Amino acid sequence: MTIDNDDLLNSIIASLGRIDTISATEIPGIDLYMDQLTSFMDERLKKTTRHPESDKILTKTMINNYAKNDLLPPPVKKKYSKDHIILLIFIYYFKSVLSINDIQTLLEPLKERFQVSDPQFDLSDIYNTCFDLQKEELDPLIEDIKKKYERSLSTFEDCGLSDDEKKKMQTFSFIIQMLFDVYIKKLLMEKILDNMMKEDDKTGKKQKSDKKNKTKE
Repeated sequence: MTIDNDDLLNSIIASLGRIDTISATEIPGIDLYMDQLTSFMDERLKKTTRHPESDKILTKTMINNYAKNDLLPPPVKKKYSKDHIILLIFIYYFKSVLSINDIQTLLEPLKERFQVSDPQFDLSDIYNTCFDLQKEELDPLIEDIKKKYERSLSTFEDCGLSDDEKKKMQTFSFIIQMLFDVYIKKLLMEKILDNMMKEDDKTGKKQKSDKKNKTKE
């Protein structure tokens, strides 16, 4: 592996280590007004964007649209609770991969726990579980990236390409490997969510039928 390739791989791994996730303990325990909410999200998630100097994390328009699309419960007296923030963090990560309809389906069981007075299981517990799972995934993910990168360096060796062309094609093969991985996982997520929607639809029809039969009785 050349020095340039070492630098590129190390840069990729370092960028993973800089992903600035928000732990449940960092989420304010007091309700926030809109400006306070957007400032908090911008401050904590700015580093996760591709272009931190220009990319928007969360705007008033985005929040209002999430509420209109039934992704987020409305604020109480213009204030957003810790549970609102948790849902917004999930939406922030989901929207780069999933459609609005898919996010609605995925968030439905979380919204059922929204501001539920249950000391044994609430939205913070769900968030903490996901946060811990995410940390556990980092090391295996880094190892998988290393393997894909090493594999890409063995491609296009005997194609008569110049060093510059070969480097570009090896970068291409590296990205293709990661893209295929993302594609397969996205396809799996969509199939699971489609099945969830079908099950919810069946449940809804059954509840309507039961209600209709009771009315007849």
